[in-house]
Amino acid sequence: MKNNKAKLLAVAVAMGISAQASAAIELYNQDGTTFSADGHFNAFFTHTDDEANNEKESRVRMGFLPNWIGFNVSKQIDDLKVGGRSSFWVTINDNDSAGTATAIDVRQFYGTVDGDFGQVLFGKDFGLYARSNIFSDELLLGTGMPTTQKTTLPTSGVTYGNIASGYPYASPVSQITYRSPVNNGFQIAVGVMDPNSNTTTTANSSTSARFETEATYATEFEGGKFNVWINGAIGEGEAGTQEDAKGVGYGASISTGGFKFTASGYDQEGIGLTTNNSTGTNASSDGYLLQAAYSTGANRFVISHGNTDGFLGNDAELNAVAWFHDINSNLKLIAEYDQYSQGGSDVDQFAIGAALSW
Repeated sequence: MKNNKAKLLAVAVAMGISAQASAAIELYNQDGTTFSADGHFNAFFTHTDDEANNEKESRVRMGFLPNWIGFNVSKQIDDLKVGGRSSFWVTINDNDSAGTATAIDVRQFYGTVDGDFGQVLFGKDFGLYARSNIFSDELLLGTGMPTTQKTTLPTSGVTYGNIASGYPYASPVSQITYRSPVNNGFQIAVGVMDPNSNTTTTANSSTSARFETEATYATEFEGGKFNVWINGAIGEGEAGTQEDAKGVGYGASISTGGFKFTASGYDQEGIGLTTNNSTGTNASSDGYLLQAAYSTGANRFVISHGNTDGFLGNDAELNAVAWFHDINSNLKLIAEYDQYSQGGSDVDQFAIGAALSW
């Protein structure tokens, strides 16, 4: 495979774990040109108990991943393979009284050029910083961090996984990124990202591009696999109160005999909940995520513990257990219990739902 890893990562890993994701549907394959489509649908019944605000909610909502449809194209031209991906992510939880204000979020819209040199990606895609931290989350297909109407985070869209309780969100951002060929399991990626300050205020207006990188290593041994990664971001901040944006993420996972253990962490300054936005201050945060999973037959069981210091002004912790059951290669049933603690208050959530992917 000529380093088409970036495209596969966005399609397969974004569905959870690459081994669990279903293949895209090939719509066209002729004269070296291919065109395929993939998609993901999910919905959960959730019951949430916010003890601090004495609020209980029962809802039908999306999990951590939005619903999406994606399209992939590639063409072999001499020694180069050119391609691209566009994906459209949609909330099922409308935010208006008429029930029609459904946002369409274009998280990926990029082109690629692959060759013996590796790959160049240009357009919009998930960033490199914290990328593997979030894509390696065993709860990616579940719900994670619960939110209620009285919490500080929006409730009209997805749940929050382990964002703010284990890692920052690897935001989709316009970029030009180079990935090296995989050499004995090693690969490195470097990219220049748009700073996307998204405000006109002086304290949060950066005119300098951000640079991100990630190095990964993957190997297989008898009966198992091992992966390790480290990623980082650096960008120039506005003169004055804002520190330069900088962060480092890291992690490793090992799987053998049905068991899988994953540990990741991060440490950052001047970056908020989403990695493409600076905080406008020298605010810092750090955190970690520890998970164990066991798969047997059509079932996968997960235990998760995440902790973050610095987001939302308080330490945050999320403990969760989840059960994933495969009805077939495309359809999963999911049950999850989450307990989120932040600033001395607890929010409990039970969720049961389904995810359909192709």
